[in-house]
Amino acid sequence: MSHMLKRSGLTALSAALALSLTLSGCSLLPEEEQALKPPLVKPAQESYRTVVAEKGSIKKEIIGTGYFESVSSAISQFTSDGGRIEKINVKQGDKVKKGDLLVQLNMDGLDIQLKEAEVAVIRNKMSLKQAVQSGDEDLIKIAKLQSDIEKLKYDRLMETYNSKQLYAEIDGEVTFVEDLDEGDFVGAYQPIVIVSDPTALRVALRSDTSADLREVNVGFPVQLTYSNVTYEGKVVQTPSSAPETLNQQLLERYSKTVFIELPAIPEDAKIGSFVDIRIILQQRDDVIIIPRSGLRSFLGRTFVRTLEDGKVREIDVETGIQGSVNIEITQGIEEGAVIVLQ
Repeated sequence: MSHMLKRSGLTALSAALALSLTLSGCSLLPEEEQALKPPLVKPAQESYRTVVAEKGSIKKEIIGTGYFESVSSAISQFTSDGGRIEKINVKQGDKVKKGDLLVQLNMDGLDIQLKEAEVAVIRNKMSLKQAVQSGDEDLIKIAKLQSDIEKLKYDRLMETYNSKQLYAEIDGEVTFVEDLDEGDFVGAYQPIVIVSDPTALRVALRSDTSADLREVNVGFPVQLTYSNVTYEGKVVQTPSSAPETLNQQLLERYSKTVFIELPAIPEDAKIGSFVDIRIILQQRDDVIIIPRSGLRSFLGRTFVRTLEDGKVREIDVETGIQGSVNIEITQGIEEGAVIVLQ
């Protein structure tokens, strides 16, 4: 009996312990943390780069570097069959006088033949003189014909001899000499030496992009800066006003060059000296201008974006002069409009 009571007591104690564990079990585990509420984030306000449309002056211009060159130049070239170089007597920068020998081709014995022909002419003059003294009409006629023949031979040899030499056609400075050595072959119409007059100069501005010079016309004013001094000049020749020529090299040069003349050439100016050039193509004052980065184009539209009361609007515009930095707006916006830049 006591054994049963003891067992019964243990059972009741176990049940009570189990119930106690069940009721307090949550306190034995770590308490779960509550989720934090997300922070409140203010929406980012979009920022714009803007500029105010203002009135001012705008110009479209060409800025480049030209160089002084001679207005008068003589190209020395062989016009017959050419030949092999025997000697070039000048180098670039040399001063020459009209008639100076510039280039000599190989004569191949022609100089000796010319001397022999000269002797024959002199002898026939003596024969003609003796025939006249004899009074024989037949001898006189023969001697005269023979003298004419020898003179023709000499003249033709002299013409051939001269065709083997190039002489300076004007007084001036040698500005070009072809890189040739003794024995090199040159063909007909190959420029060998160029002599230029250093006392008559103009300025040449060259551009490999013909579009850059398309808007330049004869008579346009030009600002030239040489040795930190500014001069006023004017355009005297453009690709569209260039003279016709069959010389392909000259034709190609004319198609890419604007020529400018000055009323007075600087005293220290030399052939080949560089000059800073500014040609104003268009200019307007008191017009609405904005930076080029404020103008937009899309699907054939030309427009700007303006900022008004925090809102962006698109406004179609018409443009005028387009400068290197700014652009003229002729219609669509007023002075003071806030332009959103790209």
